[in-house]
Amino acid sequence: MDPFRGIALKLASVTCFVVMAALIKAASGEVPPGEAVFFRSLFALPVIFMWLVRRGEFLAGLRVKSPMGHVWRGMIGASAMFLNFYALGLLPLPEATVIGYASPLLLVVFAAMFAGEDVRLFRFSAVFAGLIGVVIVMMPRITVFNGAPDPREQLGAMVALGGACLAAIVQLHVRNMVKSETTTSIVFWFSISCTVAALMTLPFSQWVLPNMLACIFLILAGLIGGLAQVFLTSCYRYADASMLAPFDYASMLFALIIGYVFFDEVPTTAMLVGALIVIAAGVAIILRERALGLSAARRKKADAL
Repeated sequence: MDPFRGIALKLASVTCFVVMAALIKAASGEVPPGEAVFFRSLFALPVIFMWLVRRGEFLAGLRVKSPMGHVWRGMIGASAMFLNFYALGLLPLPEATVIGYASPLLLVVFAAMFAGEDVRLFRFSAVFAGLIGVVIVMMPRITVFNGAPDPREQLGAMVALGGACLAAIVQLHVRNMVKSETTTSIVFWFSISCTVAALMTLPFSQWVLPNMLACIFLILAGLIGGLAQVFLTSCYRYADASMLAPFDYASMLFALIIGYVFFDEVPTTAMLVGALIVIAAGVAIILRERALGLSAARRKKADAL
């Protein structure tokens, strides 16, 4: 284990994902979300392919034990990506990022509802507080408290929340998949299935031939997204997930900087307050889970003595 290397890879992954989102946002005025998903998934494949070959795991990436599990993971994941990319074209980058933080909170709820996981008072309270933070971020976009909301931003807030819900469902599904499937196969076939799923939107949406700049943005989004996935998968080889999880929230800082510098997006008070609440709740859950995991490990070790 090399925690510092793991943290560096995690931060590299987070940075790449935010840059990818910014590139998709920059191209959103030119192409529909389905086409953006297609570019993002297709051009991630060469990066993932080279990574698997370099590690000597390409054949392992092809092997699957549950084909339909990969199909469902791809379809739900592609739908979540579609909604998230749609929201990026309607909302400021930092707000879309914060609403996306609802995903791990909703995962706790869905795990309790559908997987029978035991959710105790501390975790439930943290989830509730985090969701309140998400509501605070969304309030100016969906209510009349600050005047009549912009219909585009109103739609964007709801779409972003829908994307977070689907992302939570995907994470719950992947938890089951890892019991029989390798990480490499999940990563590889996700990009394949997303590419196919996105291509299926061609007859139903107005795909266009993007201009040169938008095309460059979309290709870069795919390549950087693939690189982000490689960094994300690799970081867990060097540090525990519980140690790395809080660094996900570094994306808020990167989103604020990129949104302000490149899109002239000034963060609102509601967004900042809501983001702080969501991040605090998320970190509290992570630290609590880490503490419980360490306690369980100590008990197991004591029982073995």
